[in-house]
Amino acid sequence: MLSSLPPGSLLVLGALAVPLLKGHLRSLWMLALPLLSYAHMDALQPEHLGSFALFDMVLTPVRVDPLSMVWGIVFHIAALLSVIYALHVKDWVQLTAGLMYSGAAIGAAFAGDLITLFVYWELTAITSVFLIWARQTERAYRVGLRYLLIQVGSGVILLAGVILYYSGQPQAERSLAFVQMAGNNGISLAEAGLGVQLIFLAFGIKAAFPLLHNWLQDAYPEATVVGTVFLSAFTTKLAIYALARTFAGETSLVWIGAIMTVYPVFFAVVENDLRKVLSFSLNNQLGFMVCAIGIGTPLALNGAAAHAFCHIMYKSLLFMSMGAVLYRTGTAKATELGGLFRTMPWTTVFCLIGAASISAFPLFSGFVSKSLTMSAVAGAGFLIPWLMLLFASAGVLEHSGIKIPYFAFFSHDSGKRPKEAPFNMLVAMGLAAFICVAVGLPAFFPGFGFNWLYSILPFASDPYTMRYEPYTGDHILTQMQLLMLAVFAFALLQRLGAYPPEKRGIILDTDILYRKVGYGFAVWAGKVWSKVGPALAGVVGGMGSRTFSRLEAAFSPRGTLASGGLYNSMAVWTVVLLGLALLVAFFIR
Repeated sequence: MLSSLPPGSLLVLGALAVPLLKGHLRSLWMLALPLLSYAHMDALQPEHLGSFALFDMVLTPVRVDPLSMVWGIVFHIAALLSVIYALHVKDWVQLTAGLMYSGAAIGAAFAGDLITLFVYWELTAITSVFLIWARQTERAYRVGLRYLLIQVGSGVILLAGVILYYSGQPQAERSLAFVQMAGNNGISLAEAGLGVQLIFLAFGIKAAFPLLHNWLQDAYPEATVVGTVFLSAFTTKLAIYALARTFAGETSLVWIGAIMTVYPVFFAVVENDLRKVLSFSLNNQLGFMVCAIGIGTPLALNGAAAHAFCHIMYKSLLFMSMGAVLYRTGTAKATELGGLFRTMPWTTVFCLIGAASISAFPLFSGFVSKSLTMSAVAGAGFLIPWLMLLFASAGVLEHSGIKIPYFAFFSHDSGKRPKEAPFNMLVAMGLAAFICVAVGLPAFFPGFGFNWLYSILPFASDPYTMRYEPYTGDHILTQMQLLMLAVFAFALLQRLGAYPPEKRGIILDTDILYRKVGYGFAVWAGKVWSKVGPALAGVVGGMGSRTFSRLEAAFSPRGTLASGGLYNSMAVWTVVLLGLALLVAFFIR
């Protein structure tokens, strides 16, 4: 019976009991859920398929293979660490939402058909937004509405693509299987048809592709201390998994990924909010995975999977450390921090381990996963993307490896003397730090360090990748030269006073390009609606001019994406998009 239950279901169902429990019983229950869920997943047989017929469709809610298992393992570890980190929280809303969100992401990783994927896709959106709203500020409320609009909109686009993809197949061969759609199957994205292209777009929104990424930097820094840790682990990495499953070898992803690694560096250098710096850095790291998926070779896909695993660990650790700072000081702004190492020594040490890992120092996890990706890109002959990734590697050391710990814990003395982080936070950070070190160690003996990480990768048995060894002289020398150059450049710029100073302000992102147009359209539409709206208000449910004034505020170029709000119009446009998808399905059926 349990074999037919999708992995992650125990987390989703078990989360419903959290509001009913109190004190130590609640804590024990929350700790038990990820462990029980992992045991359930681990008991499933390799290549297990759980399918059933629904009308004329075959749905496969459970499919176990090496690719899904990598994400299943790391998602369960991330869920457990996030729960430990959240044990001091009394708010049952974000605890319940975090567990259900984790379970939905795990379920999506084992989905064998596109309808099951869509259900989990939307469940991750609906549950995760409460991790933002739990901050209980006006800004968090507005950001959460925009986040929900974009995430649910991604699901609607996914559903429309699935409908077109399914209907476009020959009647006798129609399938909803969640399989390769373009790239390594010999079909390019341009040739795959509108349905596949819409599915690609839906994945791209959740993966924060260039120009589709603004929701990430908008939402993550506004979530609760615990909520940001949950968010950093699941949403975007689920999209990476979906791309690896369906678009491995799609060459356009090489260039998309390369661009993703580069542009966040420039924003992160001048950003004052350190949690937003980590959000830009998250975008940068996703680019390495997307680029590897575009290469599509066994070595590259191993690199994407390994980097997803390592990234979840060290990015969670960095968000945990900045969350602890925010929890104790009430701020994560670089201009208001500094000198915290005096009273938060353990948090400082754990942050430095996360910084070394994301910067790919030898003996840390990021070194082995980035080595796989960089070798795959170079081996495939993509010189310019390889150079872009090389530049991005130096950039991530500057903004996440140096800037985050330097301005939070060292730099000038802010005069703040907060307490050390709560014990449960330190335990979660300590476990994440241990994984960051343990996974990055050379293969001193089988089953440990890089050998263990390699053993769970999807192409671990491939003859070519079996010969791969990250700890070679040229890999170590190249990386150390790059790291030392970046450290020297930072120190020199600081000495000369040429490094961009930390300033209070608003960083305008690429959304300004389309928000000016949106603002102009909203002003024009508001004027038109003010004349015709009263006569139609009863028909459309009183949408009225208020909707357009709110739309105007949302797109106003006078602020960032975080100013204004879509409010109730979000629901209207979501219904409109869903209605269009259903109309398409009706007419092409």
